[in-house]
Amino acid sequence: MKVWVNGALVDADAARVSVLDHGMTVGDGVFETMKAVDGKAFALTRHLNRLTTSARGLGLPDPDLDEVRRACAVVLDANPMPLGRLRVTYTGGVSPLGSDRGDAVPTLIVALGETVRRPDSTAVVTVPWTRNERSALAGLKTTSYAENVVALARAREHGASEALFANTVGRLCEGTGSNVFVVLDGQLLTPPVASGCLAGITRALAVEWAGAREADLPFDVLEQAEEIFLTSTLRDVQAVHRVDGRELPGVPGPVTAKAMRVFDERAGDDLDP
Repeated sequence: MKVWVNGALVDADAARVSVLDHGMTVGDGVFETMKAVDGKAFALTRHLNRLTTSARGLGLPDPDLDEVRRACAVVLDANPMPLGRLRVTYTGGVSPLGSDRGDAVPTLIVALGETVRRPDSTAVVTVPWTRNERSALAGLKTTSYAENVVALARAREHGASEALFANTVGRLCEGTGSNVFVVLDGQLLTPPVASGCLAGITRALAVEWAGAREADLPFDVLEQAEEIFLTSTLRDVQAVHRVDGRELPGVPGPVTAKAMRVFDERAGDDLDP
């Protein structure tokens, strides 16, 4: 396996990042994950634009997107596979021990791992922890993922693949690495970005292509929703057949099935929508 580290393609076993890198010591970094199909990254432009937005939100210098594109192409070419998880990580670089950032140039890493197509449906759990919609990190895709690690471990303990959060005012927000959509009275709805959720790339495409509407939703909407589905880079549109102990019948329902079909068709027609 070959990875890109700070301007060079190297064997993964030989790749090195300083133990003083701010991304490792305090989570001062941002990242993007993209689906790669037969050596081509999906929605690359949208993902790189969000990488810049997240970097600016942390006060990092803008990434050189030409370099990032080149690194992605080189890594994809060096690691042929039918379906992959392409990850771009961009951190504050070598810094003092502590929260202050140093003067070093940022660290750029691009890596690729093989994956398989997700199941058509999955189970989710709700967790008692909240997303802080007023956090300095709200809406940024940062490497500070420890909350997600804990929540996802809870989900795995209960036979689920995702955990769903409310925000601090009890409104439906998002999953650890996904956005959530619900169907109420036949209407397809998803929480607004103001809820504190990440502005997911797949979420935006699903809103556009499936005709979803943003709505401020109570967390207990999950107990009444006729259909529920998740969106993310590697899930695309994935139906939910169980929330905690509640089984949803007839999964995928008609709205979800249509969203899945439309997403597959549109994504297949344009790899960089």
